[in-house]
Amino acid sequence: MKPKHYLLAALCTIILGLSLRKVSLVPLWIGDALYAVMIYFGARVIFYGIATSTAAIIALCWCYAVECLQLVQQPWLSHIRQTLPGRLILGQGFLWSDLVAYAAGIVFVYLIDQFILKKKG
Repeated sequence: MKPKHYLLAALCTIILGLSLRKVSLVPLWIGDALYAVMIYFGARVIFYGIATSTAAIIALCWCYAVECLQLVQQPWLSHIRQTLPGRLILGQGFLWSDLVAYAAGIVFVYLIDQFILKKKG
């Protein structure tokens, strides 16, 4: 796929993730998994041409770093988290379960990219 296709996929993932926040039947971890999917697509845009496995590792490291950053409670960082974009991008509180959801999202999108999208591109 071309970078513009990954960018479109990232935008669609954002729309899906925000839409699902309004559906009470959807477990919260789905949103975390979709966040990881969006980060993966972003890595594919920024680092176009890298291997899918490298993109997966970059995305997973990014997600884990953002989650661990939630353990930092500096006033300026807490102020950013009080805004809607800050909450959506940085999250609010560390949860071990989020790490599992990120890994699930990365594995899911990696398999799709590696075995389905590569064949069509």
